[in-house]
Amino acid sequence: MSIWLTMSNYRKCKVFLRVDEMARMLKNRFVLLAILLGLCFVQYSVAAEGSSQRLVSPKLLEHANLKILWESKLSIQNTERLEQLLILGNSIYAISNRNYMVSLNKENGDIIFRRVVAPEGLPIAGLKLYGDELISIVGTKLIEIDPLTGNQLNNVDVGFGIACPAARNSSYFYLGGTDKRLHTLRAEDKVQIFEVAAKNDSIITSIIAHDISVIFGTDAGNVISIAPDKPIKLWQFDAAGGIAGPIIRDGISLFFASKDTNVYRVDMVGLPLKRQLVWKYQTAGMLDREPRITQQVVYQYVPAKGVTAIDKQSGQFMWSVPGGVDLLAEAKDRAYVITKDRKLVVMDNLTAKKLYSVNFAEVTRHTANITDSKIYIADEHGRIACLQPVK
Repeated sequence: MSIWLTMSNYRKCKVFLRVDEMARMLKNRFVLLAILLGLCFVQYSVAAEGSSQRLVSPKLLEHANLKILWESKLSIQNTERLEQLLILGNSIYAISNRNYMVSLNKENGDIIFRRVVAPEGLPIAGLKLYGDELISIVGTKLIEIDPLTGNQLNNVDVGFGIACPAARNSSYFYLGGTDKRLHTLRAEDKVQIFEVAAKNDSIITSIIAHDISVIFGTDAGNVISIAPDKPIKLWQFDAAGGIAGPIIRDGISLFFASKDTNVYRVDMVGLPLKRQLVWKYQTAGMLDREPRITQQVVYQYVPAKGVTAIDKQSGQFMWSVPGGVDLLAEAKDRAYVITKDRKLVVMDNLTAKKLYSVNFAEVTRHTANITDSKIYIADEHGRIACLQPVK
């Protein structure tokens, strides 16, 4: 079909073309505007995401006179969770539910090693540092790990269930078996030398090993000291309830919690060493973990009550934080306590008064630091931060 274009039709067509061209230009401008708005939104989203990466807001920390020394994000999988955060020597050890362990320098957060150190499904229990090796229990195996590389140095199946973390001195390993026996293994070849048990045949809950003596607690409330190289009892102290968590040695003093609701201080005096009860403090609940010991204060978690501070010398009550879960650190006369509802509460040990609190909503993992004033916190996704009180 032929189309004849008259002058009148030509002018009409030219007008239509101009209108169509303007429409295309406007459309392009709208597209350009949409792209610019999109880029702005992405930039804003990235900025918002970057700010949300902080475990705790620096502005909140300023309120508590704290600053961030370093932060780190561990490369764990999306389905993986950070389970344990520990301070051992000069390192922080972060362990996931897959037994993926990351060791970091606790001063600057630099990674020392990262590797899977045990089969998935077998939890790493009672990780301790002795000399130049890490000691742990995995199932029925005694594991020794190089703290510089994470490589296993030794892996020995002891042939019995283990009820509590292992202990070691210069010559022997000491293992509390589910058979209610304390097994003594020679360090060099893991050959058993002797075994002992409490007279009431109770389960061992805690072991402290030194070259002078070995001390263990039981679920019947016994604290027993034996010779390190032979089955000879040196002394025994009996509480009314089972020993909860590890016994803590501080110089000549032993501090421990009992399920009889009391916190105890027992000193080792004289030669040969004997035990002497210095004080016991009764709490408002049945205790299930060990106290935290600093130079002047004993901090004890009481289930369903909170954290209680006890004078180390006198055994007298100082203060309590309702809902408190643990001591994070102590700086001079200030104690930093984390609570069940994820707040940091700062207490003054001299006045026994609360100074202030800070929202720690993102913090789901922590470790107690009793050696200096630094605070180490984390979440289950692998974000870790080190905080320092500002002088």
